[in-house]
Amino acid sequence: MWTVITEKKKGYSMHPETIRWKGKLKAMYLRHDELIKEMSSRGYSHKSYLDKRKATGKSKQDVFVDIPSKQIQILKQKGCTCKV
Repeated sequence: MWTVITEKKKGYSMHPETIRWKGKLKAMYLRHDELIKEMSSRGYSHKSYLDKRKATGKSKQDVFVDIPSKQIQILKQKGCTCKV
Protein backbone atom coordinates (compact mmCIF):
# COMPACT_ATOMS: atom_id res chain seq x y z
CA MET A 1 0.00 0.00 0.00
CA TRP A 2 2.85 2.36 0.83
CA THR A 3 4.30 2.06 -2.67
CA VAL A 4 0.90 2.24 -4.36
CA ILE A 5 0.11 5.49 -2.55
CA THR A 6 3.55 7.17 -2.49
CA GLU A 7 4.46 6.29 -6.06
CA LYS A 8 0.93 6.64 -7.45
CA LYS A 9 0.87 3.06 -8.74
CA LYS A 10 -2.37 1.79 -10.27
CA GLY A 11 -2.30 -1.70 -8.75
CA TYR A 12 -4.80 -1.93 -5.89
CA SER A 13 -5.15 1.87 -5.81
CA MET A 14 -8.94 1.58 -5.60
CA HIS A 15 -8.96 -1.23 -3.01
CA PRO A 16 -10.88 -0.13 0.13
CA GLU A 17 -7.90 -0.97 2.36
CA THR A 18 -5.63 1.25 0.23
CA ILE A 19 -8.15 4.08 0.01
CA ARG A 20 -8.55 4.27 3.79
CA TRP A 21 -4.80 5.02 4.15
CA LYS A 22 -4.69 7.87 1.65
CA GLY A 23 -3.89 11.10 3.49
CA LYS A 24 -2.67 9.07 6.48
CA LEU A 25 0.81 7.99 5.49
CA LYS A 26 2.18 9.22 8.82
CA ALA A 27 -0.24 6.85 10.57
CA MET A 28 0.85 4.00 8.29
CA TYR A 29 4.51 4.78 8.99
CA LEU A 30 3.87 4.77 12.75
CA ARG A 31 1.93 1.48 12.51
CA HIS A 32 4.79 0.00 10.50
CA ASP A 33 7.18 1.04 13.29
CA GLU A 34 4.98 -0.76 15.83
CA LEU A 35 5.05 -3.90 13.70
CA ILE A 36 8.85 -3.72 13.43
CA LYS A 37 9.12 -3.65 17.23
CA GLU A 38 6.72 -6.59 17.56
CA MET A 39 8.62 -8.58 14.93
CA SER A 40 11.94 -7.89 16.65
CA SER A 41 10.58 -8.97 20.03
CA ARG A 42 9.58 -12.30 18.42
CA GLY A 43 12.97 -12.82 16.79
CA TYR A 44 12.01 -11.92 13.22
CA SER A 45 14.23 -9.77 11.03
CA HIS A 46 12.88 -6.69 9.30
CA LYS A 47 13.71 -5.70 5.74
CA SER A 48 10.88 -3.46 4.54
CA TYR A 49 11.98 0.08 5.21
CA LEU A 50 9.75 3.09 4.54
CA ASP A 51 10.98 6.57 3.65
CA LYS A 52 10.11 8.74 6.65
CA ARG A 53 10.10 11.84 4.41
CA LYS A 54 6.99 10.48 2.70
CA ALA A 55 5.16 9.96 6.01
CA THR A 56 2.73 12.84 5.60
CA GLY A 57 -0.88 13.47 6.52
CA LYS A 58 -2.75 12.40 9.62
CA SER A 59 -0.87 10.51 12.31
CA LYS A 60 -3.90 8.45 13.34
CA GLN A 61 -6.00 6.03 11.32
CA ASP A 62 -9.65 6.79 12.02
CA VAL A 63 -11.30 4.79 9.25
CA PHE A 64 -11.83 1.08 9.88
CA VAL A 65 -13.10 -1.79 7.76
CA ASP A 66 -14.59 -3.07 11.04
CA ILE A 67 -14.76 -0.89 14.14
CA PRO A 68 -12.38 -1.99 16.92
CA SER A 69 -15.13 -3.58 19.05
CA LYS A 70 -16.18 -5.68 16.02
CA GLN A 71 -12.54 -6.66 15.44
CA ILE A 72 -12.33 -7.92 19.03
CA GLN A 73 -15.54 -9.91 18.54
CA ILE A 74 -14.16 -11.48 15.35
CA LEU A 75 -10.93 -12.47 17.15
CA LYS A 76 -12.86 -14.02 20.05
CA GLN A 77 -15.03 -16.02 17.62
CA LYS A 78 -11.85 -17.39 16.07
CA GLY A 79 -10.72 -18.64 19.47
CA CYS A 80 -7.99 -16.06 19.92
CA THR A 81 -6.54 -16.33 23.41
CA CYS A 82 -4.62 -13.06 23.16
CA LYS A 83 -5.37 -10.13 25.43
CA VAL A 84 -7.92 -7.96 23.67
